Amino acid sequence: MAKQEQLIRTRVLKDKVAHISMIGLTGFSLLILLLMGVGLWYKSRDVIAANSLWELISSSVWKPNEGQFGFLPYIVGTVCITLLSIVIALPVSLLTGIFLTENARPWVKRFIFPVLDILAGIPSVIYGVWGTLLIVPFIADRIGPHFVEYTSGYSVLAGGLVMGVMIIPLLVSLFVEIFSVIPNEFREAAYSLGATKWQTSYKIVLRKAAPGIIAAVVLAVSRALGETIAVLMVCGNVAILPESIFDSCYPLPALIANNYGEMLSIPIYESALMFAAFILFFVIFLFNAGSRVLLQRVESRFAIR
Repeated sequence: MAKQEQLIRTRVLKDKVAHISMIGLTGFSLLILLLMGVGLWYKSRDVIAANSLWELISSSVWKPNEGQFGFLPYIVGTVCITLLSIVIALPVSLLTGIFLTENARPWVKRFIFPVLDILAGIPSVIYGVWGTLLIVPFIADRIGPHFVEYTSGYSVLAGGLVMGVMIIPLLVSLFVEIFSVIPNEFREAAYSLGATKWQTSYKIVLRKAAPGIIAAVVLAVSRALGETIAVLMVCGNVAILPESIFDSCYPLPALIANNYGEMLSIPIYESALMFAAFILFFVIFLFNAGSRVLLQRVESRFAIR
């Protein structure tokens, strides 16, 4: 009896230690997030003190030597490339995920999954080189002349295409995992009522997987917002407000990567680059927080009862 009580006390103690450890690790993760935000804001204080916050995010004038830092072209460039990449990648990834889980034969899955793993593992600089050698000339010589008088090919479209191709493997892998965990009972019930495969996929699978789809898109957007090298190589890096997808742009990650190392000797310039990093951090934080609210509403609205 005494030995059994000792085992129970040991078990309870281990449970408490594990509980406290998990709480501590969770708190540590949140603390890291808080420290990152506070650190970036602190390092940005010089440029914020020299310019109003509204002027920084709404101005298009970028003259570091005169202390003028307008981030609007960089913000617009980042948003344009991110949205375009999602518009390109989401339909392809969603339909591919549905095909692989609902209709594909086993030999097709054995071929596609390794290809997706290879695409996901390719360094971003390789995508950048591919975009520079193939996508940029194709846009300049084949697509652009049908829509605008001139385009160098280094454009929002090139950045969106390259980024879209980069995030397709991520989205497809996530969609396949999401669709695969949906119980087969839902599909069998739909088939028993006379539904076709497409009706089952559209009415049952997609509806049940809606929260997971939103979570996957959030991950993809976060990846696209922070991508640097590949986009830097194909977007043109011109600090202008793009009027069309054939114009060049200059995303925030490219601004930081291009200028940070050589501008450390100029305190206010370094502060401006830290503010660019803070903008990215804040946008991703708000986007993820907003997506959690949307996710809860979708779960309650589209849940199959």
